[in-house]
Amino acid sequence: MQAEQARGDRFTDFVEETEPRLRFALAAALGQEQGREATAEALAYAWEHWEEIQPMDNPAGYLYRVGRSRGRFRRRRRVFAEVPSNHQPAVEPHLPRAVARLSERQRVAVVLVHGFGWTRPEVAELLGISVSAVNAHVQRALSKLRTALGVEIDV
Repeated sequence: MQAEQARGDRFTDFVEETEPRLRFALAAALGQEQGREATAEALAYAWEHWEEIQPMDNPAGYLYRVGRSRGRFRRRRRVFAEVPSNHQPAVEPHLPRAVARLSERQRVAVVLVHGFGWTRPEVAELLGISVSAVNAHVQRALSKLRTALGVEIDV
């Protein structure tokens, strides 16, 4: 009985630490609604396979891939909601459409780094890629966003 309680406590601690970051990452990849569903499915998978997942070096990254693979079989939904025309947005009104047109890796990298304030090493760990690959995805995404939005920045 104590072993089962300890297992539950370890899993609860893991979920409290991992769930928000996993949900943000999956929402960046799949959209809010589908990201929430994929997060729930990934965490359910984690509970069922906790003994194998717990000792992993990067369990959150593994669960990100679980959520992505399960989410890919669902009907594709809009990644970001359109900004209503009668709403004065705090951001460029065409930004959601421009972000949605990025490749998935570029979109996830730029949204996590610039939207949610993740560090590049955190994004790299979650996605299972190098920090230099994250940098490349972010730079390409920003370049495409600048072009799509007609923004010129002198460097």
